[in-house]
Amino acid sequence: MGGTIASVPDVPGSGARPRLTADDLLAAVPGIAGVADVRGTQFRQFPSPELTFGDLFELAAEIRRHIGDGADGIVVTQGTDTLEETAFTLDLLCEPGAPVVVTGAMRTPALPGADGPANLLAAIQVAASACARDLGVTVVLGDEIHPARFVRKTHTTSPATFRSSPTGPVGWITEGRVRLAARPAAYPRLPVPAGTAPASIALVKLALSDDPGVIGYLAQAGYDGLVVEAYGGGHVPERFVTPLADLAARIPVVLASRTGSGEMLRQTYGFAGGEMDLLGRGLVSAGALDGLKARILLTLLLTRKATRQEIGEAFAAIGFGGSA
Repeated sequence: MGGTIASVPDVPGSGARPRLTADDLLAAVPGIAGVADVRGTQFRQFPSPELTFGDLFELAAEIRRHIGDGADGIVVTQGTDTLEETAFTLDLLCEPGAPVVVTGAMRTPALPGADGPANLLAAIQVAASACARDLGVTVVLGDEIHPARFVRKTHTTSPATFRSSPTGPVGWITEGRVRLAARPAAYPRLPVPAGTAPASIALVKLALSDDPGVIGYLAQAGYDGLVVEAYGGGHVPERFVTPLADLAARIPVVLASRTGSGEMLRQTYGFAGGEMDLLGRGLVSAGALDGLKARILLTLLLTRKATRQEIGEAFAAIGFGGSA
């Protein structure tokens, strides 16, 4: 779908742009023929910030079509800026079965030490591996296999940018051999037909001395739902409590952590604006999902016209947002 892995300068000294095709990428990787019979498909060709839910709904349909036509596995290449969001969205849209692997690169093909060919080969090895069946969508970079539910881009330029918290990678590739150390817990999928208009979900990250006026604005802006990245384990200033509670009475409001890692608290702090207070006022816990992942899950749920009960059950099952 484009991205750094497919980006080269138009002329020497100019900025890199996505120009290489799927066949170009495959031609640059030695040893593919010894792993699998691989066929390239050019689906999109642009920087990953341009991707939308509409693109991913279409991509999921394309993946299902290829698998229905007999493909044993799928590799998706794209830019890393939104790679974690693509992976989790596809994981929710596609039923487990044939491996689906998302990969990319941090260095363009024109740079020394370009990592795209090695990442693509490793991704193909995982997609061709029988042990990767029923694993769900994974992200493969740097010879590590990451679960779509928890993988995050953590550095702007490092080739080791992708990390999974709290789980770590679920496997790795050594000398072409795929090794799995763990399997992600099973959870329900939420397929959406291509061409469906996605729900509109706002994502707000709270900061020191923030003004709750932003919540009032969102109440008037026509959003279908809201994800709030709160402090710590799920806390907001007391001045935010009434605006959030009022909004939660109108649209689903999900409580995530701005830390990006760790599970939301449920019954530790009882002060006004603490997690016990907010959950008692109708906000939904994101569990162990970060704000980006919580927004994706809420988008798909509301696109499917899920009820309040179904939203709570989905976050409990997928984000561990419910009580044990």
